[in-house]
Amino acid sequence: MTDLARTYGGSLYELAAEEKLGGRILAELDACAKIFAENPEYTKLLSTPSITKEERRNAVDESLGGSVHPYVAGFLKLLVDRGAVREFPDCVRAYRERYNEDNGILEVTAYTAVEMKPETEKRLVEKLARVFGKRIKLRTVVDPSLLGGMRLECGGKRIDGTVRDRLDRIGRGLRETVL
Repeated sequence: MTDLARTYGGSLYELAAEEKLGGRILAELDACAKIFAENPEYTKLLSTPSITKEERRNAVDESLGGSVHPYVAGFLKLLVDRGAVREFPDCVRAYRERYNEDNGILEVTAYTAVEMKPETEKRLVEKLARVFGKRIKLRTVVDPSLLGGMRLECGGKRIDGTVRDRLDRIGRGLRETVL
């Protein structure tokens, strides 16, 4: 994440938090990020220097049509003005990090070979909440190549208890022993 994204996303969060709009603005940023991801040509349009800043700012107004809080629209226009629209996803990530930190939320991604049952997900969330002392926002990803077990990723750390990881470690140990 760039310093620009961290600074801009963090500043937007501070403004939203002061106004007690943190959750609402985050939801709207996520919705906009989804639109950007699904429509890469829109990001390209808002970044095209041959189109005047005013025209690009108007495109933001027209596309959002008053459907988002003025802070979100203004933030996107600021990125247009600064030529930093491509930084938007990282700005959203920086915003989310600050929001989660202030609200005691830990985002965790659980990778499993098969889909987890709802009761297993619930127990995992409860256990993680006890261990970390935070509210857990769990995202699950099915990856059949793991063969079994679970890998957790949270806060930049990885806890790997998958069959694939165990087999890889055994294979490395055997190669080191033979060589």
